[in-house]
Amino acid sequence: MPADPRAPFAPPASISPEAQQVLAAPSAFDVGPKPESGSATEWQRWVDAMDAALSNVFGQIDFPAEMLARSQFEIDGVTTYVLRPGHVPDDGSAPIIVEFHGGGLALGGGELAWQMAAGRAVTRNAITWVTDYRMPPRHPFPAALDDCTATYRRALEERSPSRVALLGASAGGNLAAAVVLRAKDEGTPLPAALVLLTPEVDLTESGDTFATLLGVDPFLGSLAGINELYAGTHDLDHPYLSPLFGDVSGFPPTFLQTGTRDLYLSNTVRMHRRLLDAGVPVELRVMEGAPHGGFGGRTPEDKVIADEVLAFCDLHLGI
Repeated sequence: MPADPRAPFAPPASISPEAQQVLAAPSAFDVGPKPESGSATEWQRWVDAMDAALSNVFGQIDFPAEMLARSQFEIDGVTTYVLRPGHVPDDGSAPIIVEFHGGGLALGGGELAWQMAAGRAVTRNAITWVTDYRMPPRHPFPAALDDCTATYRRALEERSPSRVALLGASAGGNLAAAVVLRAKDEGTPLPAALVLLTPEVDLTESGDTFATLLGVDPFLGSLAGINELYAGTHDLDHPYLSPLFGDVSGFPPTFLQTGTRDLYLSNTVRMHRRLLDAGVPVELRVMEGAPHGGFGGRTPEDKVIADEVLAFCDLHLGI
């Protein structure tokens, strides 16, 4: 397959043939450049186009009800999807993993929220909750954080903290970490575990790989414009917007994942160092050759990481 023109390096021979194929394939999410202006209308048009592209990929993902039962509930008009694997009993005893979807803090809402989580949810020994949090340009900060915090609080009403974990990928990693920071500040019990997959924890984009891997990561470029749209009138370095700059002491055991072609590699390794310095039990996985988000979930490398995340959650949730 022809290489994506945005990626100047050929797939390395050090990764699986399946992963090489992913890197060589043209991007499925090329819908044109992001808007140059701050017009909410132009941004919404781009968001809609990106969500349509995401739906072409993830909208085909579904499982029969006996494999993954799906329901939903609302908190103040915001939907949270409930995904229960068929092997998990529906008796209130299973732990809950609250997952916050990715999408640059502006994409992946509606049905996409649960569709992007389904592949992980079906393998878990827990029930998955996925919040369809509000997003810009219609709803800037703190709407998304308020929604995610409300979902976490509801989970604590149904389970003890030792039976609740938080997981976020990309923008969802930003929100998962911010929920923990806010819970600390408000005296809310913290979850048993935290999983941050290629997390967007620095909206100022100050890390080294925002320069060195720009154009190398075929799936992600700078999101500076979206970050400003999300932040609204707030400073991008506020810990609730960029959790990398928060006080992470007392955080629960945390699992971090990134890749050597991930634009957010600096985000992840800097967060790892912050957690280490604070004495937090933390695990870091850096995938050879992987761009943002890994290789799409269909390679041997992705399976290894998925198995490790599953084992990490099972360990800390007492499964």
